[in-house]
Amino acid sequence: MSKEQEGPEDRTLRNTCGHWMNGRSAKCVLAQEVSKPSPGRNSYIAASYVKFVESAGARVVPVKINQSTEEYETLFSSINGVLFPGGAASIYSSGYQRAAQFFLEAAIEANKKGNYFPVWGTCLGLEELMYLISGERILSRTNTSGIAMPLNFTNEINGSRMFKEFPDKLMEALSSEAITDNSHKWSVTTSTYDSNDKLKKFFKVLSTNNDGRTEFISTVEAYDYPIYGTQWHPEKNPFEWRKSHYPHSPSAVRMTFYMAEFFVNEARKNVHKFASKEDETGRMIYNYHPVSTNTSIFEQVYYFD
Repeated sequence: MSKEQEGPEDRTLRNTCGHWMNGRSAKCVLAQEVSKPSPGRNSYIAASYVKFVESAGARVVPVKINQSTEEYETLFSSINGVLFPGGAASIYSSGYQRAAQFFLEAAIEANKKGNYFPVWGTCLGLEELMYLISGERILSRTNTSGIAMPLNFTNEINGSRMFKEFPDKLMEALSSEAITDNSHKWSVTTSTYDSNDKLKKFFKVLSTNNDGRTEFISTVEAYDYPIYGTQWHPEKNPFEWRKSHYPHSPSAVRMTFYMAEFFVNEARKNVHKFASKEDETGRMIYNYHPVSTNTSIFEQVYYFD
């Protein structure tokens, strides 16, 4: 059916669901180790990442850590994109790192073959992407563990996929208002990026930031693949409240939803689907329940075995 042949209901369904194959867009969010494991609580996903994806009309499938290659292969062929969240897991040796490496390598190979598959990394996720692409331990300490900042856009912003549909007023807000939360102790400095040929060949830098002493990479997108990363946290603005520096202004919240919409729209270009309705239903985040936290930086988390 062509767009010209579609009726209003058809266009609504296509725009909401992404593609005809299974009528829905499912994205994976990668879990990571907890600092103090206990029965039934060996890994977690912050609920704000789930809400971030859902806010743009996609559904979430958790990627549990320490699964078999066969399990990850099955999952990859069933979902439409993957998000590596922020957190505190090791990007060098952990269940988080091993799962991220599998999905990144699978995504690159799929994209080379014309199978569009997006990957997103937030904070720790961006650091993981940078490590996996460079193959080197390239992080530097920065004084950025609790501050919101505007973005310093580079010339690469012109023609970028990520910000192409952002309204001019929102782009102005991003460059002039402190609406991007930074909650990280490690960064990839611009000098490190400039000296690493693998990173320079793979990623274009869309924005940088400065902690007062060190300039670091804050937003990237791959030249040849739908792979993206932010050192800052777009999901926190509407969904997290535990820290006073989290931005909650209208511009901050609006930015979050434009970022979510962009990534979900990227996932809608992928046509993977589950083998059966039963398999699909059994893997959804709806099979788990978010838990309120009293001491965490997150309002809610999902725990897994």
